[in-house]
Amino acid sequence: MIFKFTILSDEVEDFVRIIEIDSESSFLDLQNAILDSVDYETNQMTSFFLCNDDWEKEQEITLVEMESSSEYDNLVMEDTLLDEMLTDEKQKLMFVFDIISERAFFIVLTEMIPGKDLDEAVCTTSTGNPPVQISEDFDMNIAPGKTYQIHSDENFYGDEEFDLDELDEEGFGDLNFDDSTLFDDPKA
Repeated sequence: MIFKFTILSDEVEDFVRIIEIDSESSFLDLQNAILDSVDYETNQMTSFFLCNDDWEKEQEITLVEMESSSEYDNLVMEDTLLDEMLTDEKQKLMFVFDIISERAFFIVLTEMIPGKDLDEAVCTTSTGNPPVQISEDFDMNIAPGKTYQIHSDENFYGDEEFDLDELDEEGFGDLNFDDSTLFDDPKA
């Protein structure tokens, strides 16, 4: 069976991608087809979410195994087949491609075509330019050897008595105590 997905963006009005993929493909195969269709790099964390009719996130399918306190099982893209999770036309999914800024594509399973197979995914419609992959509002490029300053206010972890000058170079306070007093009996 072939699944036909329509992919939209809430950031770019004329953006549309339609991808056809074999129903026995994995979510990783679908992710790669999506990233290829928009020319995004594959070195970013991504997730799929199965959604209800109101686009509320339900089951998450992650790129790598992650700990979860969710009521749903922890599913990994590489090990999860599309036809295991998708059984109805009009199923809604979200593909989060920018985890930090929580930016996503909205995906609808628009057609299920029985009796046909595909060896690999095909992008059959490509309209409009995709949004930028990583939001410019959050830059995670860390230059080696460069010093970064972390801004801190005087209220450190709720301690209003905190004084930044009390910390030594490694960020620890001046620990002036005799180790032998650590185990003294306080009643003595």
